[in-house]
Amino acid sequence: MKTLLRKKLAILLSGAAAVCVVSGAWAADAPKSEPYPLKTCPVSGKALDDKAVTKVIDGREIKFCCEGCPPKFEADKATYTKKVDDAIVALQKDTYPVDTCPVSGAKIEADKGVDKVIGNRLVRFCCDGCPPKFEADRAKYSAKLDSEIVAAQKDSYPLTTCVVTGEELGSMGEPKDVVVKNRLVRLCCGGCEKKLNAEPDKYLSKLDEAAKK
Repeated sequence: MKTLLRKKLAILLSGAAAVCVVSGAWAADAPKSEPYPLKTCPVSGKALDDKAVTKVIDGREIKFCCEGCPPKFEADKATYTKKVDDAIVALQKDTYPVDTCPVSGAKIEADKGVDKVIGNRLVRFCCDGCPPKFEADRAKYSAKLDSEIVAAQKDSYPLTTCVVTGEELGSMGEPKDVVVKNRLVRLCCGGCEKKLNAEPDKYLSKLDEAAKK
């Protein structure tokens, strides 16, 4: 009897371990929520400050000026989501760093293509058939797009120091290349990424200032 119980327990534990492994794989493959790229509340239109309220809605980070705005957003989600998407397209399209579709690899002419906001970033496609493929394997295609942006912007990157710590890039091992708002940011280490994502505009402004010199 004891032997039989041990066998049943072993089977249950192995099954639980398998579930944990699979769940861990799903978690690893889950795409991150990119930082909210706008400086205003999508509901009130007011400028965001250090009292801004952050919510994750449908997997996307959205920032609001106060606690009263998220329920209004949820009550008319389609309207406010479109408002956010239109603002992101307007913000990122003129400086979009690559001219190929991340799914097909086809070249996209500047005045053509399909604009889609995915996870708070603009992604440009060659046709309407590619966005669903991107969404179906978002981790894969996001990584591909990030690598293309890094390659496109690395040679002209304006700083030799980390925008977060000020340390020389390479002083703490291989620099960490991160893409925020479709822009390359080079960090001295992975530990700086959390601070970058918390205040992206603060650190991107350092890149803008360095590029002017």
